[in-house]
Order: sequence, then C-alpha cells, then structure tokens
Amino acid sequence: MPPKKRTRSSAKSNKHTDADAQHGEESDDVAQLKTGKRKRSAGVKSDVEKNKNDDTCKTSYSHWLMKSEPESRIENGVDVKFGIEDLKALPNQTGCWDGVRNYQARNFMRDMKVGQQAFFYHSNCKEPGIAGLMKIVKEAYVDHTQFDKKDAHYDPSSKADNPKWSMVDVQFERMTKRFIPLTELKKYHLQHKAKGGPLKDMTLFTRARLSVQPLTAEEFDFVLSSENEDPI
Repeated sequence: MPPKKRTRSSAKSNKHTDADAQHGEESDDVAQLKTGKRKRSAGVKSDVEKNKNDDTCKTSYSHWLMKSEPESRIENGVDVKFGIEDLKALPNQTGCWDGVRNYQARNFMRDMKVGQQAFFYHSNCKEPGIAGLMKIVKEAYVDHTQFDKKDAHYDPSSKADNPKWSMVDVQFERMTKRFIPLTELKKYHLQHKAKGGPLKDMTLFTRARLSVQPLTAEEFDFVLSSENEDPI
C-alpha cells in the first residue's frame, strides 16, 4: 500500500505487520519475510492447502480491516512506517496496499470490489486499534514490490510471467470519531463470545495474525457504531 521510505528515494510499500503489541504477535506476512530463507510455515502451508476449498465454499464479504504500522521500523534499509496520516498525505489521499505476503490475506484482497469500505487498523505500535476508514478504489492487480530486489517485500520465488502477489488501491475516507483500541474491541469480543453478539467470531481474534481481514456487515456496523459510544 503505502509509500516506503528509503534513504535513497521513496517507493510505494506496505507495512502490514500485525504484531499487535499487546499480543506480542507478528502478522503471517511479516513473519515470513523475517525468516530470510522464505520457508513456508505450517500456517502458510495450511493457507495454500485451503485455497481450493476457499474457491469452492467462499463466504462473500464486502467490508474489511487492513493493518499497517504507524511507527517507524527499518527493514532491509526501508522504513516500513505507514499510518493513516501517511495515507491522507498522498496525492488524492490514495495509495497502493502492497507488501502482503500471506496467501489468505492476498486472496481476501483479490475478493475486494471498488467502493467497499475498510477500517484502517494501526498495528505493531504502542496502542493498536482502528484509526479511520478508507475505501477500495482499484481492485487487485500485480504487486510490483515482489520483483524489486531493493524492496523489503522482494520475493525471489515470484516470476513476472506468474506473479504470486497482488495489491489494491485504497483511498482515505475519514478518521473515526475516536480511536477504537484493540483493548476495547477485545472486551466486546469476550462479551459477545460469552453471551452472543456480532463480534463473537471476529477474525481479529480468531485469525489475529492476518494483516488483511474480512468483516461481516454486522461486525462492521457494530464497530463503527462504537465510535459514538464512550469507551468500555
């Protein structure tokens, strides 16, 4: 997605670390990049094996949650920082959401349609949570960063005639009326899991490491409505 900052020049890049500080986790995307050897983890293998099933029994989603890092972190000489303010600062407040290196997250992006809304979620930071809303303005196309040897998300196993990775373009819509922290969302999740409610199966907690996640309409509406409520 967003732009990356190199000491030499700026290029567009995505941060997508889902290492929510309070959970001490990294996203599947980033964990794979840090191995250096790019071995497939059991989780990634599982995602690959599930691809066929995903195609045949896929749930249709129209809302999303997309994670990016708002604080500086250097990876391969590149600052992968990209918060919602960085998106707002781009021309037309629009950028590409690149750098996703997890098969399921990629497949979710391939399902996205122009006009659909997504929460911009700040991850791998002091206080993770939802900072604002954006919309999909260009559907999935080839992620150029997979071929750039100087990019933090370079993938030597991906070939130009058969690229592995995709990205979408997103445009800033607005900040949420208040920042909705992960701690608050988790409280709702636990309440709903115990007594029933729209967040009981929220992917943010059932597949926390994914940097691109689907939301049901009920989940999206509930989270959005919470911006008008006092924090719990």
